[in-house]
Amino acid sequence: MANYPKTPGFTGTLRPLRFEGDIHDLEIDGEVPPQLNGTYHRVHPDQQYAPVFETDQFFNGDGMVALFHFENGRIHFKQRFAQTDKWKLEREARRALFGAYRNPLTDHESVKGRIRGTANTNVLVHAGKLFAMKEDSPALLMDPMTLETYGYTDFAGKMKGETFCAHPKIDPVTGNLCAFGYAAKGVLTRDCHYMEISPTGELVQETFFEAPYYCMMHDFGLTQDYAVFHVVPITSSWDRLKAGLPHFGFDTTLPVYLGVLPRHGDAGAMRWFKAPTVFASHVMNAFNDGTKVYFDTPVAKNNMFPFFPDWHGAPFKPMESQSFLTRWTVDMASPNDSFDKVERLTDLFGEFPRIDDRYASQSHRHGWLLVSDREKPFEGPGGRASGLIMNCITHINFTNDQQTTWWAGPQTIVQEPCFIPRGPNAPEGDGYLIAVLDNLVTNYSDLAIFDAQRIADGPLARAKLPFRMRPALHGNWADASKLAAA
Repeated sequence: MANYPKTPGFTGTLRPLRFEGDIHDLEIDGEVPPQLNGTYHRVHPDQQYAPVFETDQFFNGDGMVALFHFENGRIHFKQRFAQTDKWKLEREARRALFGAYRNPLTDHESVKGRIRGTANTNVLVHAGKLFAMKEDSPALLMDPMTLETYGYTDFAGKMKGETFCAHPKIDPVTGNLCAFGYAAKGVLTRDCHYMEISPTGELVQETFFEAPYYCMMHDFGLTQDYAVFHVVPITSSWDRLKAGLPHFGFDTTLPVYLGVLPRHGDAGAMRWFKAPTVFASHVMNAFNDGTKVYFDTPVAKNNMFPFFPDWHGAPFKPMESQSFLTRWTVDMASPNDSFDKVERLTDLFGEFPRIDDRYASQSHRHGWLLVSDREKPFEGPGGRASGLIMNCITHINFTNDQQTTWWAGPQTIVQEPCFIPRGPNAPEGDGYLIAVLDNLVTNYSDLAIFDAQRIADGPLARAKLPFRMRPALHGNWADASKLAAA
């Protein structure tokens, strides 16, 4: 009998959904641009069974993958669990067997040594397959249209590392999927590997390097010449795991590093630049101009994740958890290991940055953020797992610093947006932005479609779901042409 804990992680806004199903031809308010033909995949954590520990974290849920299929002005919906090894073993046992978030010491004896991944963090179409990703395990491959699970991949035995990141980038010049993994030689190890996967799905490069210390390397930056890794002290140790503490803690005594790896060289040419401690997670974009490397990421003064508490027991500081889009600049030709420049790009408290992905690894003129405007009224019972009330979407034009914002209203929070070009040859930033809107009072979700550079005008159309989706982590668009090889 299903019986979930009556704790904040499993009630209210974060109540498990566990719904698998299909809805043909969603109800639409407005008009879907007819040229939008393709799929928007997104994923959220969703525990198949009640957790072993009542205090288990939202991030430990099984991956629930949803797709919105756009076809000639219509949108169809499908949702399925990513059938990881963990999911299959627990489905057979009809109960949870894997213990606390990223703590193998708490697993049932019957599953010791098995892959613990949940494929719950990001989904992306490449080489005709849907990659479902969780950064503590290999990538899980699925069918992008049926959402059938194929299984984990090591790229025909070529990938020697054990993990695959949650935020790979597609190089718009080569078409390669560029990725990395941390803890690549086992739990808590400092070993990392950088990879490039060809447009046909073959691993063509794997370069190993060591991070200055073990930490959650959730995202990275890609330029035409470099792979760029920010090391922020969300760290861990075996002592923490043995004590039953949350896997990660934020250690304010450690510095931040920015590692710059030549994409097609060896790790011996890698540089590490150092800065005082801050919090940074997601990356809007990175690019280089010769030896100058630019890295754009939302930065907070202190920890943004209350569920990964301070290493030394300091209380969570909400006002210091506010993040602001910031540009870090380093110079590979500099004899020093310090940052050249740190520049705040906006005074808006925002996260989940996105660009026109056709300009990944290159200088960008347009970007979008989820923004938390605390001056707006809010009537809902709660926000994301972090407690954030992400109630606005903002478009930033970096050529003139113009910012335009749309507020979702007092009952609604916004999930991560995604940009779709108006057409294959459209100028940068000319297209649409899509985002799931969650009304926390009516308990319904809509997929909203905006003109990407006219966000303040509000949605052009809303595809209406007859339930409220659980908060997603990430998702991506795949044009119909990318699905032809599936």
